[in-house]
Amino acid sequence: MSAVSWLAPTPEPPYTAVIFTSTHAANTDGYAETAEAMAALAAQQPGYLGVESVREGERGITVSYWATAADARAWKQVAAHLLAQRRGRAEWYADYRVRVATVERDYGFGRT
Repeated sequence: MSAVSWLAPTPEPPYTAVIFTSTHAANTDGYAETAEAMAALAAQQPGYLGVESVREGERGITVSYWATAADARAWKQVAAHLLAQRRGRAEWYADYRVRVATVERDYGFGRT
């Protein structure tokens, strides 16, 4: 595995980033399975470019990348994703924030 393989392979900008930061509540039963299922389902959606996610203890950040803002909005409305969002608010998250941004520049450094 290369050192940068977890980074999403994004195209030349512009594209859309959905930044989801969260703090878990005490009950996370079923969270990992649902997160895995949502990642697989998102990857099947039109305009999906990739995802990067990190969790440390109860805090986490996930950034999903989409070709357009319309593609990101469409993902938000997928029925299974709507159910996962409701369950997250009811059970898994003590706090969360969603931010949607247009990526204008994309550059970096990596060793393989």
